Amino acid sequence: MSCLRSPSTLRAVAALLGLLSLGASCGRNEGTGHTIEPDTDRPPASKTKTPTKSSTKVRPQGARVAELRGIDLGELSSAERRVAIDIANDQLSPCGQPISVARCLQSTECRACPRAARYIVRLVKDGYERQEIEVLVGVRFAPDQELRVDVGSSPVRGPEMASITIVEFSDFECPHCGRAAPVLHRVLRTMEGRARLVFKHYPLEMHDRAVPAARASIAAGRQGKFWEMHDLLFENQTTLEQADIERFAQQLQLDMTRFRSDMQSRATQQQIDQDLDQGRRLEVDSTPTLIVNGRRYLEPVEDLERYLREELEGR
Repeated sequence: MSCLRSPSTLRAVAALLGLLSLGASCGRNEGTGHTIEPDTDRPPASKTKTPTKSSTKVRPQGARVAELRGIDLGELSSAERRVAIDIANDQLSPCGQPISVARCLQSTECRACPRAARYIVRLVKDGYERQEIEVLVGVRFAPDQELRVDVGSSPVRGPEMASITIVEFSDFECPHCGRAAPVLHRVLRTMEGRARLVFKHYPLEMHDRAVPAARASIAAGRQGKFWEMHDLLFENQTTLEQADIERFAQQLQLDMTRFRSDMQSRATQQQIDQDLDQGRRLEVDSTPTLIVNGRRYLEPVEDLERYLREELEGR
């Protein structure tokens, strides 16, 4: 689940997927709707999160095929195989051709088609419903679902040249962001330099101490201690009053005069506002929202490492 804003698009899809629940998220209007997403602050929701915008449904051209050439279906039951093949025949190739994923496997050398087919097979095996699979595949592979995220001067954890960039829109008071933080840290370690995390501030109005906490992290960052403060804030989400924040700053041996000044500066608030503006443009509706290589990540945060390893296939 996640902390939520009210979704602005694809309400029909959200309603369809409302019976499935991936986790939790925090949002602008708690209880107004749900979407497919990692553990985030929001009302009980679906196994997935709705895409940021509608993907135009175009039916693939050509006859249907009865196999997924080169794709291992050994872990699926007979019924699951039929479902996977059927979905792959209905999903448009991610390679820019008006044919299905299934037909693309037979007729092209495009690397994205095997990845899309394996993803469909994995989702069928994991027990996702057909509507969920269609949304997840579309968000991950459809050309009109790619998001342009400006990393700018945001804090980054991980090597600059990493193959995978995870952008997180987060709120320090969101409990689901707090639960996601150690998972993300662990994933970065296990990916051994192949992934990096970009942090974007997205404090929600429902959380009184989210903005002061965001200001504190930026102020600590001005003294080279953003991630240290980030970790302390998430580890102590129930104690984020000013006295607590100053205690964390002292624990990090920050220059307290400079820290207090930076916390209150206009430049600090502008940095938060820039992240909020970018999040709104991307239709971020809950926290944490994760975007992986320009694609909204909609599965449970616990499955992120598997998703990232799939991203590395064929690179």
